Amino acid sequence: MPFTLHLRSRLPSAIRSLILQKKPNIRNTSSMAGGNRGIGHLLCKDELLKASLSLSHARSVLITTGFPTHFNHEPPEETDGPPGAVALVAFLQALEKEVAIIVDQRAWNLHQKIVEDAVEQGVLKTQIPILTYQGGSVEAAQAFLCKNGDPQTPRFDHLVAIERAGRAADGNYYNARKMNIKHLVDPIDDLFLAAKKIPGISSTGVGDGGNELGMGKVKEAVRRHIRHGDVIACDVEADFAVIAGVSNWGGYALACALYILYSCAVHSQYLRKAVGPSRAPGDQAWTQALPSVIKEEKMLGILVQHKVRSGVSGIVGMEVDGLPFHNTHAEMIQKLVDVTTAQV
Repeated sequence: MPFTLHLRSRLPSAIRSLILQKKPNIRNTSSMAGGNRGIGHLLCKDELLKASLSLSHARSVLITTGFPTHFNHEPPEETDGPPGAVALVAFLQALEKEVAIIVDQRAWNLHQKIVEDAVEQGVLKTQIPILTYQGGSVEAAQAFLCKNGDPQTPRFDHLVAIERAGRAADGNYYNARKMNIKHLVDPIDDLFLAAKKIPGISSTGVGDGGNELGMGKVKEAVRRHIRHGDVIACDVEADFAVIAGVSNWGGYALACALYILYSCAVHSQYLRKAVGPSRAPGDQAWTQALPSVIKEEKMLGILVQHKVRSGVSGIVGMEVDGLPFHNTHAEMIQKLVDVTTAQV
């Protein structure tokens, strides 16, 4: 317990409070657009700390994203999710962990191009595997997660979902407007369900509305406090539920939290089991791998080039969830990085 309290003091409350902010959308002031959606009611204590601690121990991480809310457009994806996922990938790469992304089969080409462009523009260090999963059975999920289907030899230590469409209690997938988008979503939820029964695999869900994969952990609060929550609430739990005003911010926050943990001499010694040399606090490779305004502007620009739309407004432009990148998102990214590096 003293060690946990020590780490809690290292992870500033400023990070947790920052990512819960969400300014009202100037184009659309509906309850979905601003900070009045009730997400504060979904909070569980120390979830960011617990998720980052678990990730710090992981050897291999599988990340999923993709919320096809714009079902009348091609592609139907939104700009919230992929940037947060790629930012976390970048930091996990700096920590020399194995990492892969898993997406819907219909969106494989899109995400492959997004990652290729991210590497070309210096947002990511190297290319990573882009995987798909079509499901079929509990056995299929276990076979995907484990070598030779053996639960004693998992391929991944941690699963992360960032703004990923989550399965509701009725088996369907809903956007915030209560529209069923099941025909666009592969059953990646099954991997999170299977992971619950496989020792050594933990999971994190990052969401901002309660209908994202992993938010089953807070589904009762979603049903009570989120618009259409009785229908759209995700029924599939993650071990840790990180709530943010915009899910991308939750991905950035996980990267920042890992930076603080790895820069902590106590935690570093614990990870190494006091064996081998430690790395200096604020290692340059780690600092360069943190989210930055420049990198995230490039990342959003890549999505715009591929006609990915803002989640609330449906606009193809430099915005996420109806909020402009310049000022709103750029300001959030800079504040997160400032708070993070000030701790080291």
